[in-house]
Amino acid sequence: MFVQQLEPVADSLALSALVAALPLATVLILLGGVRMRAHLAGLIGLAVAVLVACAAFAMPLGQTVSAGAQGVLFGLFPIMWIVVNALWVYRMTVRTQHFDILRRSFGRLSDDPRIQALVIAFCFGALLEALAGFGAPVAICSVMLVALGFDPVKAAVVSLVANTAPVAFGAMGTPVVTLAQVTGLPLDTVASVVGRQTPLLALVVPLVLIGLVDGRRGLRETWAPALACGVAFAVAQFAAANFLSAQLADIAAALAGAAALVALPSARRPAAEPVRAAVLTGVPSEDLGQDDPRPEVVRAYAPYALIVVIFSVAQIPPVKELLAKATQVFDWPFLDVANPGGERVGANVFTLPLVGTGGTLVLLAGLITAVVLGVRAADAAREWAATVHELRYAILTVTSVLALAYVMNLSGQAATIGHFVAAAGAGLAFLSPILGWFGVAVSGSDTSANALFGALQVTAAHQSGLAPELLAAANSSGGVLGKMISPQNLTIACAAVGLAGKEGDVLRKVLPWSLGLLLVMCLIVVGQSTAVLGWMLP
Repeated sequence: MFVQQLEPVADSLALSALVAALPLATVLILLGGVRMRAHLAGLIGLAVAVLVACAAFAMPLGQTVSAGAQGVLFGLFPIMWIVVNALWVYRMTVRTQHFDILRRSFGRLSDDPRIQALVIAFCFGALLEALAGFGAPVAICSVMLVALGFDPVKAAVVSLVANTAPVAFGAMGTPVVTLAQVTGLPLDTVASVVGRQTPLLALVVPLVLIGLVDGRRGLRETWAPALACGVAFAVAQFAAANFLSAQLADIAAALAGAAALVALPSARRPAAEPVRAAVLTGVPSEDLGQDDPRPEVVRAYAPYALIVVIFSVAQIPPVKELLAKATQVFDWPFLDVANPGGERVGANVFTLPLVGTGGTLVLLAGLITAVVLGVRAADAAREWAATVHELRYAILTVTSVLALAYVMNLSGQAATIGHFVAAAGAGLAFLSPILGWFGVAVSGSDTSANALFGALQVTAAHQSGLAPELLAAANSSGGVLGKMISPQNLTIACAAVGLAGKEGDVLRKVLPWSLGLLLVMCLIVVGQSTAVLGWMLP
């Protein structure tokens, strides 16, 4: 058995924490300073983590490699298994041109560009985040807005800012699932607390988007639809995260927000021509006036409806119990780790959900989608293979970062840093979202930031007397606000709308919103750590 040590370097907590931080520092410097590709930075950081685990923390090499291998498997299944299958569904809609039908359908919901921004960037973007995440919502929504006539810069900025409130529950709850896995906290608990933080952002973001699209005039004329959309989104996300399923939180929120806009008469009112002329400074796509047959419109919406139905059915207690029977639980080979107190850690046992996991359910939806859209089996298989090829660097990044996180967690590096950071005491509540924000800003992924800092946040919380689920959730909730300024997302947004090389211009427009909303989240977490907002926690 390997027993973790808190002060292995010269019997000093400060020196041990400094050495333990080397893998994180390596990744962050390579990403933020050297601007190295994320997958390369992750692999180098992993190598440093292995070296520190063996040389400084005395973890046997065999157990170190085993810990990293467990992180790789978790990165592949269920994390990237969800992402690959979700993007596969999207690629099939593009192949059959049903995605274009969907885009035109959104354009016909309202001719007011301010409402279109809410429908596409906020609501549909949230649905895409729920299904795929990892930059897909920003790329797709930016292109759709430009096709409607938005200026490319404005389209990119609106899509980036909109991609905040849904991120913590993106890719079928992947960030919170990862957070629960690396911290050892129950998923329902983590999701519940995150579901009492990010919905507060959802109340604000639609108003921010209206302001970005049309300034004070937009807020004065369309504040009611924006507020209705935000409230519906927030209530649905809170309810799903707390009482239904983390995997369905964003799906429910996106549909509720869109339904609120459709139901509100003022949202469907034609926009005045001066408004359209002022906002739509680009050239609309020529096919916007094309009339699509109703059956084809239904087929265009079908893939997303199928996913909602399948995930909803999977949450029915008898079905959920049946799916759970396919879960494999086994002792992870070559791993026997105890915490500093001598108790065996939970990672010695690995849980592998084969059927009930989000990726398998999306795969089932994808197979039915192929039939509904008329995609031949061979073509569907080629699209799946092409999706894996497209995501090859993302797969390498996620697996290397999770391997790094597992090595740091199981060797005791994260615990050492957490004990050292705990000296901040009550100030941790304010700093906790900032750490998540920084992690996402450099990695581009809330999942990666949770893997890197989740265990650290929980250890620090235990040592400082704060609720561990609060700081763990704050890492994810603060992280969502770093996504709009991450180099990865900025590059995706600019490339999608033909602004390659203009990332700096877009960054200057979104940075104030990122920092402003981060401050709001920090104050929320501080309030939740005291009697002021403590009543909000479960």
